[in-house]
Amino acid sequence: MASPLGYNGGLTAGLGVRDLEAAAAWYRDTLGFSLLYVLEEMGWAELQTEVPGVTVGLSQVEQVVPGGGATLTFGVTDIDAARARLEAAGVRFDGETQTIPGMVKVATFYDPDGNALMFFEDLSGGTVPGAS
Repeated sequence: MASPLGYNGGLTAGLGVRDLEAAAAWYRDTLGFSLLYVLEEMGWAELQTEVPGVTVGLSQVEQVVPGGGATLTFGVTDIDAARARLEAAGVRFDGETQTIPGMVKVATFYDPDGNALMFFEDLSGGTVPGAS
């Protein structure tokens, strides 16, 4: 069913960061996103995730409210391997990976500005909506 609002499948999730250049480098180097562009005069950068149509926008702000706002949750095929890679890079996690048997595993971690992000691994054997 088509939406009366005309959604086109794109999604940009915006996060506040203190240092635009450092944050863009972290998302590029640590999470493997591709830098699309930086608008220094506007304090904005955008990066392409590995999910088609989903980008992360970084907005330079004077004060970041950690945990304030939406939590970006990225699906991964092996949460233990993804977590180990980020932990090796010094990324801070919030406790252990949580498991709901037969459903999902989730792990919360933080970017350098304290924004909460999550990984999830589908354990249901189903497909992730919108994934190909």
